[in-house]
Amino acid sequence: MQQSTRTITDRIFLIIKGLAMGAANKVPGVSGGVVAFVAGFYEEFIYSLQKINFKAFKLFTNFRFKSFWRYINGRFLGLLILGMLISYFSVSKILDYLIIHYELYVWACFFGMIIGSIYYIVKDFDDWSRRNILLITLGTIVGVAISLLDPAKENDNLIFVFICGIIGVSGMTLPGLSGSFILILLGNYVLLLVDSVNALYDTIADLVRWDLSFIENAKRMRLLKVLVVFSLGSLMGLVTWSHFLGYVLKRYKTATFAVIIGFITGSLGVVWPWKNKIYKADTLGNTLLDAQGNPILDNYDRFFPDVTSLQTYIALVYILVGIGIVLWLEWYGKKTIKTSK
Repeated sequence: MQQSTRTITDRIFLIIKGLAMGAANKVPGVSGGVVAFVAGFYEEFIYSLQKINFKAFKLFTNFRFKSFWRYINGRFLGLLILGMLISYFSVSKILDYLIIHYELYVWACFFGMIIGSIYYIVKDFDDWSRRNILLITLGTIVGVAISLLDPAKENDNLIFVFICGIIGVSGMTLPGLSGSFILILLGNYVLLLVDSVNALYDTIADLVRWDLSFIENAKRMRLLKVLVVFSLGSLMGLVTWSHFLGYVLKRYKTATFAVIIGFITGSLGVVWPWKNKIYKADTLGNTLLDAQGNPILDNYDRFFPDVTSLQTYIALVYILVGIGIVLWLEWYGKKTIKTSK
């Protein structure tokens, strides 16, 4: 495992990377794992999470906190998670605003970032055996197939919510698989990333005002319970996925990278910029709304762009911007690795 970043600048940029991962994880179709991959800290991220094991538990319960912190690469994980938390309450809100008002250009930028990510991985991938080509093809097929699936209905059963946490967190550890989009397919995106999070915001606001009346609010308490179970599932998923990926990265690195290339390529279908939203509707055709009165996203209707439209060419510029962002992340990631050696 590479050493944790040591300079103040590196620490600040690590928080910024966490911001980017947090924002990417919230957007359906975008994977925070891609940010980790192209920024050059994916393997350190996976191996650090892998250190959250029984030995770490023993160090913690024996009050050997310094040893525990060093063992799990705490400085690295702490700064990264801090960035994700800040993102969840700030940057992701800005991103929500941009998607509402400049949706085409935001998706175009993400599309460019995915293209840049594919270039980043492929240019250093030198094992083009038949097995790896097959794995790339299978990964691409899975990625495209996921984008074409019909979403399930919302389900607040706590066992299912726990499973959603395990599966949904895959976007942080598996580049190319969007945890948020998977939650849409499972039917619980609104419940877990909108309604329950808003319930948490409202509860924090009530606590600041020393207003405990929410305890009597059955709907609020249900949503908070759902959020806790989802968070526990996400924590278990994060640790479980990291151990699995750490194992396969050590023993089947090129094969793992081949699958990741396929997943990321397949995700281009999810982030295709030119698409219309399809909202959930009841049997009478009326659009269904979430707890905040917003229409519930069901899927996307993709189409080819109008070549006579100025917006199309502006979107193409944003695709180039997205590619440029990834190339910059690659450059900075390499610079960080050299500095830390």
